[in-house]
Amino acid sequence: MNNEVLLNNPAWSALTTEQSFFARGNEAFKRYQPGILSFAACADPGNSDPARLDEWLEAGESFYMIGELPAIPGNWKVEFTLPCFQMVLTTLNRNARSGDAPIRILGEADGEEMYELINSLQPGYYLKDTRQLGTYMGIHDNGKLVAMAGERMRMSGFTELSAICTHPSYTGKGYAQQLIIALCEQHKAAGITSFLHVSAANERAVSLYEYMGFRKRTSINFTKLKRI
Repeated sequence: MNNEVLLNNPAWSALTTEQSFFARGNEAFKRYQPGILSFAACADPGNSDPARLDEWLEAGESFYMIGELPAIPGNWKVEFTLPCFQMVLTTLNRNARSGDAPIRILGEADGEEMYELINSLQPGYYLKDTRQLGTYMGIHDNGKLVAMAGERMRMSGFTELSAICTHPSYTGKGYAQQLIIALCEQHKAAGITSFLHVSAANERAVSLYEYMGFRKRTSINFTKLKRI
């Protein structure tokens, strides 16, 4: 059975298992390679010296930490905190599929269009090379990318769904549900449990994910910090 304790500190779990290739840092603090993802984590937030992460951060760099924070050093500034729900898939509701548009795997040639779409809707979390973290799928209309979803943090037994977005002109067509189901089916076939994070204020999205078969596992904060 998958060990959900890994989800308590998801960035650390990812950086020390399936995504160790993208890790920079030491035995106590790690971050994703610059340009891939602006997430950093510590092994034990309650008993850590966060100054040890400084050497891995650029002056003026903003980054995110998920969940419990270490003691904040004087040269770090908290920019904002986003309360989220962490949700884990229990039983996928395939009846939630409400469309049948063609889906294709996105690759390097789609990179700029992926970056522009997600950052026009959810700025700040997706970088130019975030797509390297996993599989991304998209739906096109007349050659234009109008919806996408993919994988972000991956750890032993778990993969996070992320970058779930639809261009405002195409909402209501069920594209997000199609993409989520496609990714979750891929995870199930590989023996992986799907999970995601969603803003606690986004009641519509939370309800959709619950309908699709996700349960709220815990409340968890995404905190944006800056090394001054």
